[in-house]
Formats: sequence, structure tokens, C-alpha cells
Amino acid sequence: MAHKAGFVNIIGNPNVGKSTIMNALVGEKLSIITQKMQTTRHRIKGIVSGEDFQIVYSDTPGILKPNYKLQESMMKFVDSALIDADVILFVTDVVEKADKNPEYIERVRKSNMPVIVLLNKIDLSNQDDVVKLYDYWTNIFPGADVFPISALEKFNIEPIFDRILELLPEGPPFFPKDELTDKNERFFMQEIIREKILLNYKKEIPYSVEVEVEEFKEEERLIKIRSIIYVARDSQKGIIIGHQGKMLKRIGTDARRDAEEFFEKKIFLELYVKVAKEWRSKDNQLKKFGYDAM
Repeated sequence: MAHKAGFVNIIGNPNVGKSTIMNALVGEKLSIITQKMQTTRHRIKGIVSGEDFQIVYSDTPGILKPNYKLQESMMKFVDSALIDADVILFVTDVVEKADKNPEYIERVRKSNMPVIVLLNKIDLSNQDDVVKLYDYWTNIFPGADVFPISALEKFNIEPIFDRILELLPEGPPFFPKDELTDKNERFFMQEIIREKILLNYKKEIPYSVEVEVEEFKEEERLIKIRSIIYVARDSQKGIIIGHQGKMLKRIGTDARRDAEEFFEKKIFLELYVKVAKEWRSKDNQLKKFGYDAM
């Protein structure tokens, strides 16, 4: 049997479950998951390889209309995913308005790429409404497969994988077969910390924060990590640290526990908070944090 390989790019509006779907398809927690919008900021690749195939999944930020330069950069990741895909997974759900961001739906329609529509969160609906949405999306994307799924419950995930394999072009693998992702350990440590900030802080704080791992020293049984949490304004620094440092300690404890599970080693984690004023709108700061790359 000929070897198949290709890029399967996951796009859709915020909060429809793209990251949960990505993790379910890859079988690993590569993308952070919270109920907040803009959880995913980068384009994160997850690689699944078999003897005669390699699927390179890409999780992308949720589609939005940019209000500052960080969001413009995030949308560049989405735009690139519309260009280099071999298969597009367009994710929607039973909660959002079906006609949200129609211009992106039209771009997907005109991309001439094979499209698979994933109608997520069917566990929150009923059969009649799911059937109506199924018919709606079948109309929007004629010829595309529409899969009603629950990514959280891992319901109906396997048929997606089977259909992707059918659609993939023949070709050699793009990455070594033992690679799981194109991101390094520092990136995932940063994402683990950022996830804890998203879960523990409200309002604007999580969206004003960026995380940088300054030091990552791996020993036989221990990883020593020093990380900086950057905020956009002086007033936010105190909020992140909390009274007597309690909030920062909570973030560190939660992140360390998840990191020990992810890296399968003991973690020694140091966290510091610094101000990088209005970093979301400054080109040099965005470049430092990796938002200049497509």
C-alpha cells in the first residue's frame, strides 16, 4: 500500500472545541483547553504516524476580528492554515450561531480543499436540533462529510480519522515517525502555565499575559524551570502575584503538577512576574514571544 501524508488543519470560531478535538485525534494533550476565548494563540501541530501514513494536525486560534496586533498575528496563523491544508476540519457546534463569521466560511468554501465539518457538543442538544444543523451544514458545504460528535466524550471520533486517511494524498512523511509535535519542551511548559492563568483569573488579566521560559534544565530525574509571566500594565502585576503571593503560588503549584504528568519527571519551578508595557501592540515584543512566524 502506498504511503500517505498530509496536513489536516483545524479551523473554526472560538470556543467550539478545536483544541479538545485536536487532543482527541492526536491522543495527547498538546493544546490547552479552557472555557475562555482566545485560549489558543499559536498554530500547534500534532503528528500521528503509522506504518503507511502520517497525519500532521494543526490547531489554530479561533476566528475573530482583530482589535490589536497580537490578534492580527493570531489571525495570520488561521490564514496560513487555509493555504497549506490537504484537508480542512471546519469545527462548529450546537451552541454557536450557524452564520457567525460568514466571510471565513466563504473562504473555506472557495479554498478547493477537501472539507470535513465537525458538529461538536451534540451531548448538549437533542436529536431533532442536531439533524437540522446537520442538514444546514450539508447545504453550506456540498459534498463535504459532516460528523456530529462530542469531543469531550470522544464520541464519533474514529470515523473522522478513517475519512482523513481516505482523503490524504500519497507522499513521504514530513517528520520523523517518532515525533509527536513540532513544538519544543519550553513551549509546552509556557502553555501549561498560561492555562493555569486562564483558569484562575478573570476579565482582562488572562488576555494581557504572556509566559516565557527563561531556563529549562533537564536532569535524570528532575527538570529545573525558571519562567517569567509578563503583564501589560503595572496594576496587573499585583493581581497576578496576589495577597502575600498566594495567587502566584497557586499558579506555580497547579502548573508543576500538570508539568510532572506531561514530562513524567519531577519539576522544580520558579515563577517571576514582570511588566512589558502594552506588549500586545508592540512588534518587537510580539516577535520575542514568537508571533511573527506564520
